[in-house]
Amino acid sequence: MQSLVIVAHGSHLNPDASTPTYEHADTIRDAGVFDEVRTAFWKEEPSFREALRTVQAEEVYVVPLFISEGYFTEQVIPRELRLEEWDDDAWESDGTSATHATLEATDVGKTVHYCGPVGTHDAMSDVIVRRAETVTDDPGVGEGVGLAVVGHGTERNENSAKAIEYHADRIAERDRFDEVKALFMDEDPEVDDVTDFFDSDDIVVVPLFVADGYHTQEDIPEDMGLTDDYRTGWETPAAVDGHDVWYAGAVGTEPLMADVVLERAAEAGADVGDAVEAVRRRTRVAGTDTEAGTGAGD
Repeated sequence: MQSLVIVAHGSHLNPDASTPTYEHADTIRDAGVFDEVRTAFWKEEPSFREALRTVQAEEVYVVPLFISEGYFTEQVIPRELRLEEWDDDAWESDGTSATHATLEATDVGKTVHYCGPVGTHDAMSDVIVRRAETVTDDPGVGEGVGLAVVGHGTERNENSAKAIEYHADRIAERDRFDEVKALFMDEDPEVDDVTDFFDSDDIVVVPLFVADGYHTQEDIPEDMGLTDDYRTGWETPAAVDGHDVWYAGAVGTEPLMADVVLERAAEAGADVGDAVEAVRRRTRVAGTDTEAGTGAGD
């Protein structure tokens, strides 16, 4: 018997913050490869602390629906799950290479395979590309188009920027888009000046955030000049400084994100059968018979 627990931040203020987590859990639940699929949150119920008490299996795969390795994934979640023998070196990661660590939660008698965050998995590059396909309604988007991968960025945690740069570099290596740049909200190069960094007439902007909220629906659209007031909305694409800017919204809302959760669990030893392929087929962009990239092995 194997169980999956997806842990996410959630929000006391934004009722939609947990929606992507529930939707990805439903997609994986429908795949039928886990006996139980549960969700837990830092700012909502059920809490991290109670997460392992919501499952019956003694073998549990915990996947953090977070973008980067850092305070929450390395301190808060292991502490709240009461994972014995956890320390910051358990993943042996350089900031983007965490896979999993197998630990015991003896207070509930379970073996926990604690996985790295979804945001640093190689398959996230595919989700970013898929997000560009979705917002443009073009499964072949790329030629003549620039892609901006946007993160929060912070001087307090260098890993916050590492994840953004990692995926921007991986996507650039595919030579699908004419230009690929990593941009940030709180450090240089800043997304406010997005059109300064591209020669392409069309620019697709994909924020590497788990859920839409204050930053993705208010700050970034206004900062880029898509609108003077987020409450009035904006065009897609929006004309900005002679460019057409296609703003995709949070990458975590893309249905293909469920694939990344599955791949994280599979790396840790979960038997997921053909669920990865099934999810990719189910979540593909209408009008295409091919998949968006090749996942972790590309």
